Amino acid sequence: PPQTLATMSHRKFEAPRCGNLGFLPRKRTKHHRGRIRSFPKDDASKPCHLTAFMGYKAGMTHVVRGVDRPGAIMHKKEVVDAVSIVETPPMVVVGVVGYVETPRGLRTLTTVFAEHLSEECRRRFYKNWFKSKRKAFTKYSKKYEGADIDNELNRMKKFCSVIRVIAHTQVKKLNLRIKKAHICEIQVNGGDAAAKVDFAKALFEKEVSVHDVFAKDENIDVIGVTKGKGYEGVTTRWGVSRLPRKTHRGLRKVACIGSWHPARVSTTVPRAGQNGYFHRCELNKKLYRMGKAGDKSSCSTTADLTEKSITPMGGFVQYGVITNDWLMLKGGIVGTKKRPITLRKSLMNHSSRKHLEEIDLKFIDTSSKFGHGRFQTAEEKLKFMGPLASKPSMHKK
Repeated sequence: PPQTLATMSHRKFEAPRCGNLGFLPRKRTKHHRGRIRSFPKDDASKPCHLTAFMGYKAGMTHVVRGVDRPGAIMHKKEVVDAVSIVETPPMVVVGVVGYVETPRGLRTLTTVFAEHLSEECRRRFYKNWFKSKRKAFTKYSKKYEGADIDNELNRMKKFCSVIRVIAHTQVKKLNLRIKKAHICEIQVNGGDAAAKVDFAKALFEKEVSVHDVFAKDENIDVIGVTKGKGYEGVTTRWGVSRLPRKTHRGLRKVACIGSWHPARVSTTVPRAGQNGYFHRCELNKKLYRMGKAGDKSSCSTTADLTEKSITPMGGFVQYGVITNDWLMLKGGIVGTKKRPITLRKSLMNHSSRKHLEEIDLKFIDTSSKFGHGRFQTAEEKLKFMGPLASKPSMHKK
């Protein structure tokens, strides 16, 4: 090794702290559903379109796909990839917000809501729906009788540079025990301000499908809250090395937490504390496949013609059966099952072969995720097992 290393303190360089200080302070997030801090850059030459969507994490499975990347070692070979499944029932647009640009950033000029809001949306405005009078937006809807709404929309067209729609998820379509919809703002990109406002107004009280926002083989960003781990020590939280076995008073510690002077503990020293339940944004997750609600053969491929849907045998563990539209994203995504996930269009223009690759799935695994799944479908299991005394009705079919 070079001579300079001899003069260095060895501990700092042989066992460095892992963990980005850019994420400090490591504490539980206030934004319990993924918050979009920046939207893709607007291009007025394109038609109006939405730039984000919300879904719910269902679970994971794996796929076999052929690699089509000239120059790569894996070109024309098959690889197995882990994939995450996100259930994305259609969202409903219930409002539009106009922003004006100021020297200190964006400022809300005005907000217009739709005439009718569903119960699951209005529930979000209450702490306790059961005890409340449920009067939210009863007076607001009377504004549609006059010219108030059109005046506000015209103000938006005249002064605003950024237009965002207010949309909510339809949690009643999911088999989750929640009744409050998740509401978010989604920026409208493309066209001028007037076209944006007209586009948003035309979507009022209408369902927007995930197929209208994303396309197969697109790279999208996933924003959400990671799985909470509670209070954890330095070895797990910061990845520091354990001390020798004979260490007095424990070995999963940091031996020296700083010099005598300055007589304070620096913010860069690893300490124990909260781990997980952090707000995180992961860029460029490849969208492998999009499924439609009620499609019985959404997992059939050219190489595997078996008619099967995305739900594995016995359902997704701790989630259940997928009955709505869904997305298949490469790799793992943040959060636990059932957690709301915000999906956003990518912020960058892609040029690498990896990002522009067309995905050709050969096989999608739908075996049970609870134990060692041996069978892809119930019919396959029935054929292999033969008549079962416990399930005589299945054989009569």
